[in-house]
Amino acid sequence: MSLIAIDILAESPLWGEEESWREAVETVVAMAAASADAEIADDAELSLVLTDDAAIRVLNRDHRNLDKPTNVLSFPQDDPEAEAYGPLLGDIVVAHETVAREADEEGISFRDHFLHMIVHGFLHLVGYDHMNDDEAEEMEGLETAILARLGIANPYADAPMGGAGR
Repeated sequence: MSLIAIDILAESPLWGEEESWREAVETVVAMAAASADAEIADDAELSLVLTDDAAIRVLNRDHRNLDKPTNVLSFPQDDPEAEAYGPLLGDIVVAHETVAREADEEGISFRDHFLHMIVHGFLHLVGYDHMNDDEAEEMEGLETAILARLGIANPYADAPMGGAGR
């Protein structure tokens, strides 16, 4: 599989320059793609939108009927008839304030929590979900393994069922 092209858009000034996140995001996405049990097109691409709580709240309300901000949303563009995911994988949207607040509450770095949200969001783009306990166990196990390769502690170690995005 070739590298996945990633378009990064920092909609909120809270994120700084989008290019400052590029290397870390590309590394995490490549690891997630290599670890996922999903066929991904060679010319695959995704969009990452770095936003704030106000913008993600609107998306969460409009697409999930939850009128509150959340940490990450994924909008897959998969075709159920296709043999592979892509070429357009979809969009990952991450809210700065929620990620910062959760990182602070969990006593972890913003960067580590942000990278977890990228892994979580990417796995949603390639068919993983956590709608039931079996799916959650599989997805969280994969997230934990990917993050461990980056030296990031298990985000679910002390968390009750209902981790990221749930």
